[in-house]
Amino acid sequence: MQVAIIGAGNFGTAIANIVSANGVPAYLWMRDPRQLAEIKKYGENRRYLSGHPLEEKVTPTLDLEKAVVESDLLFVTVPSASFREMSIDLAPFVPRETYVVSGTKGIEASGFNLMSQILEEEIPGRRVGAISGPNLAEEMADGHLTGTVVASRDPGLCECVQKVFSSNTFRVYSSEDIYGVELGGALKNIYAIACGMAARLGVGQNTVAMLITRSLAEMSRFAESMGANPYTFLGLAGVGDLMVTCSSPLSRNYQLGFRIAGGLSLHEAMDELGKLAEGVNTLHVVYQKRQQLGVDMPLAEALFHVLFEQKTVDELVSGLMRGEQHVDVEFAKPTSWSASN
Repeated sequence: MQVAIIGAGNFGTAIANIVSANGVPAYLWMRDPRQLAEIKKYGENRRYLSGHPLEEKVTPTLDLEKAVVESDLLFVTVPSASFREMSIDLAPFVPRETYVVSGTKGIEASGFNLMSQILEEEIPGRRVGAISGPNLAEEMADGHLTGTVVASRDPGLCECVQKVFSSNTFRVYSSEDIYGVELGGALKNIYAIACGMAARLGVGQNTVAMLITRSLAEMSRFAESMGANPYTFLGLAGVGDLMVTCSSPLSRNYQLGFRIAGGLSLHEAMDELGKLAEGVNTLHVVYQKRQQLGVDMPLAEALFHVLFEQKTVDELVSGLMRGEQHVDVEFAKPTSWSASN
């Protein structure tokens, strides 16, 4: 088995180390020759995952064709804005039998495409999947116990990813709902920005609990309207990823919201952060889509007004409190217990 990770950011680098620690050789492809030179000089990816030496079986490379042609399993972890371009570059080299898995959480604005859909369009005839979950790269690299979800309609792909990844510190669960798993990974970034704002404002724990659970309600409501299974959001790719991203300073989206609530503009906060926060682009495309679908998403709507229309952060609090008070759990199934009680 040979693996190639396409994209040497913090998550791609963490994946490469996990796979290689399991004894599987992995190419770590990057576009920038200066980054490659730095990695070879220091033995670690100081630009994105400083303090974590690369495992012996990780081979950093600029040679895209060699990395792809020689690999049985590809992980594509480039940012969503460049995902289609990267998929087009990959297409001529991907063997028919190779598994191709997205590790990128985001939505393409044009056409509202998820990353697996882009792979299917640009690299047709391959078996495609996605991984998502509460997977902060720094904690993965530190060896903290972590779980993720691999989603695909091909059970062989899921089994392969589980075999390559699974270790004493990393668990891999499977799902057939690839659309729901990917939507969970993308949508939670929106609400992490809101939670970062809440943290800076010093709100109480009651408020945080309500903010996170109502965020989950909006996510599952939107996903169900798009044809995904809302129950997927009860797992690692839904509530699990939402909780960690909304509560950890390691989250770029959380940090962005924290800075904006401190008085910075969106552009100032993004410049200071120095890393891409996927939630900004995701919020923009989801806001437009939910208008088309007529989905009630008061939190996302309020956050849109704050980020893109220069409304005050108080608008976010208003959005949390002005939504209609419907049932708590919209997708709860009736049970024999409820019928008899």
